[in-house]
Amino acid sequence: MPYDNRDELPDNVRNVLPQHAQEIYQEAFNSAWDEYSNPDDRRGHESREEAAHRVAWAAVKSKYKKGDDDKWHPK
Repeated sequence: MPYDNRDELPDNVRNVLPQHAQEIYQEAFNSAWDEYSNPDDRRGHESREEAAHRVAWAAVKSKYKKGDDDKWHPK
């Protein structure tokens, strides 16, 4: 289920993150999708998709922060 382009990202990503943050999300998700293919590498009963989304949001949050205006801004 890796994302081939930003248009395929979930609505809650496309509608809130700036373009660069979406690119970070997509790249991190796709990488984590490959990395966590083995269930033994995931946390508890986390699915492969849940693990990839968790990693992707962490990657975005390392470069962006949500401002008081509810928009995401580069750190």
